[in-house]
Amino acid sequence: MSKKKIQKIAGTILGLAGAVILFGIPFYFILVNSFKDRKGANQLTISLPEIFHFENYLEVIQNNNYQLILAFKNSILITLGTVIVLILTGSMAGYVLQRRKDRITGFLSKLVLLGLMIPTAILPTVWVLQKIGIYKTMFSMIMLEAALNISFTIMLYQNFMETIPVELEEAGFIDGASTVKMFRRIIFPLLKPVSATVIIINAVSVFNDFTTPLYFFPGKQNATVQQTLYNYIGQFASSYHLLFADVIVIVIPMLILFLFFNQRIVEGMTAGSVKG
Repeated sequence: MSKKKIQKIAGTILGLAGAVILFGIPFYFILVNSFKDRKGANQLTISLPEIFHFENYLEVIQNNNYQLILAFKNSILITLGTVIVLILTGSMAGYVLQRRKDRITGFLSKLVLLGLMIPTAILPTVWVLQKIGIYKTMFSMIMLEAALNISFTIMLYQNFMETIPVELEEAGFIDGASTVKMFRRIIFPLLKPVSATVIIINAVSVFNDFTTPLYFFPGKQNATVQQTLYNYIGQFASSYHLLFADVIVIVIPMLILFLFFNQRIVEGMTAGSVKG
């Protein structure tokens, strides 16, 4: 066995060991304690429970008049709406910024980079939303989440566009296709790998977002899945067994989605990074 192959195997083993330590152990800790009673979970140990309390999950679902079901509905609608907006706007913006080379697009590219660095101004944003009458609405949440993730999404599409030959567009124009028709029928179908990346990364980010709904989407009927964790943490007592059960219920859908499309994420993010 060659030295290079040994180093590759060793690197793989170290990477897997690091992943188990960073992600596997915390997940095991949460999973085990989600099946304990209140007293056992509050001890915060990694030992297996003597009796598995599956009713913890049922209690979490039924708590506060099935608030978790409502929270899942809100989170799914926000996530779905945001991802659709990001795919439509991000793909078109990335296409224009990559293909056109002039001062305007150069300036806009710098604005996209600034979007990654400038933090959210909470109070002015709330004031603007109240003035235009969309504060605490599903539409405002979708627009806010899209605005927070649009810069990174545009950069992904812009980077991927470098792998698509310009000759395809030239052939489309020769055949009489308009810019919109050419993008819709030729370019956009070729963006499937990076679109899959955009879907997974943004879906996980938006679905797990806690602070944005907390500030801009308050109210019991507007609760998202992350905000349901509040139900089990108090000033003087905490129900860790229910808290951990809630975490598992929230994490599993996105975990399955991430694991299933993991290879797609890698392909979409590395595409265009190597030329020639």
